[in-house]
Amino acid sequence: MGKYRARDLVNGPTLVSWLRVPLAALFPFAVGSPWASVCVLAAAGLSDVLDGWLARRSKLATPAGAVVDGLTDKLFAGAVLATLVARGDLSLAAVALLGAREVGELPLVLWVLASPAARRRKLDDRANLLGKFATTLQFVTVFAVLVGAARARQIGLWSTAVVGLAAATSYWARALSARRREGP
Repeated sequence: MGKYRARDLVNGPTLVSWLRVPLAALFPFAVGSPWASVCVLAAAGLSDVLDGWLARRSKLATPAGAVVDGLTDKLFAGAVLATLVARGDLSLAAVALLGAREVGELPLVLWVLASPAARRRKLDDRANLLGKFATTLQFVTVFAVLVGAARARQIGLWSTAVVGLAAATSYWARALSARRREGP
């Protein structure tokens, strides 16, 4: 994709990603109302889909935009999860199930950060179908928590964990395959 450039922090798709920052700040205040919290959640989900679509459609996909997208995703998710744990709506075990993909990917991220050779290697860091499905399940599960759908919540937690671990495994396989192709 190219270099990290400051101007890429304010292109159209990246500005859409930045919308998740105020939504993250708003969520703890909206969570008292199921309707308001679902609206904030839906707005964040829509911005997550829209930023990627705009970036691809307008050919404005940049490394800086990808970083902002990932950071704002994590910031929003962190605000939602912290709020739901603080309210007693989710346990830490439920958070671990929702974050199974991220937990599975963490050693891969640390490996890339710690390895100069891995950082030089051209890695395909795009989300795959399993990753997108895991994200969708995370949103659906949080929606179930917000509206008090206990059965859907349980199914969602376990489904998200299974799909999330499968996605993390696929990202690991992709990274290791690239390493084998290009050598150490």
